[in-house]
Amino acid sequence: MISLAGAEGISIVTLSLDQTGINRTLLRRALLRYKNVLVVIVASALAVALTLRLLAPAAPPDLAQPSHADRVLLLTDSWAKGDVIALVRHGERCDRSSAQCLGPMDGVTVRGEAAVQALGADFRQLGLSHTDIHSSLLTRARQTADAMFARPVEAQDWLFNCRGSMLRDALKHKVAGHNLILVSHSECMDQLLMDMNLSTSTTFGYGASLFIKTDGANEDPQMLGYIEPKDWKNIVPVVTPNNRHGFEASQF
Repeated sequence: MISLAGAEGISIVTLSLDQTGINRTLLRRALLRYKNVLVVIVASALAVALTLRLLAPAAPPDLAQPSHADRVLLLTDSWAKGDVIALVRHGERCDRSSAQCLGPMDGVTVRGEAAVQALGADFRQLGLSHTDIHSSLLTRARQTADAMFARPVEAQDWLFNCRGSMLRDALKHKVAGHNLILVSHSECMDQLLMDMNLSTSTTFGYGASLFIKTDGANEDPQMLGYIEPKDWKNIVPVVTPNNRHGFEASQF
């Protein structure tokens, strides 16, 4: 023990080295407990974030990505069998663009018409001999369908009024052995995703095509993915040995 006395003996300060050591030990233990608690909190937060990510609805695959080459092949194989529903967003809206309008303000632009004409050529490469086509009643959807396909296309109200019923109505109009192309709207594409318990985080551009596989009877619909108009050029049609159309991405 160390004793310190003042000049006149008025105050005496006694420092205990033993007591100082105890205080330091307690401080170290407190810091260690704090560190352990912090580690537990951080680990718990990471676990919660990972769990939420794993439980979150999946987004539809982008078929232009090389990692989805197997889905592209499944798409063309299923298309050859007539087991595909394709939901296509209309062309560029006139009322949301400064580009020249094709006709009425609620229709598409001249530029949009040219883009969906090219999209129609892409679908013709897939094959349209066993394909049923419908469009929304709205002008922009009907103009899109007319530009894409050189044949009359029946307009359907349910391809615009689709809240809560898009998948059900699409399956109801799917004929076995026939593909089904539906020219519709981004809201209906989102509704289809919700009906399939998928994420609606994807923003579909004008002319985007969303594909699902279904034989109409014996299986649940399967999301294949989507293709934006600019990405069709990366997908090259090939003929498989059994003379069915297949696809391969030029980047694969």
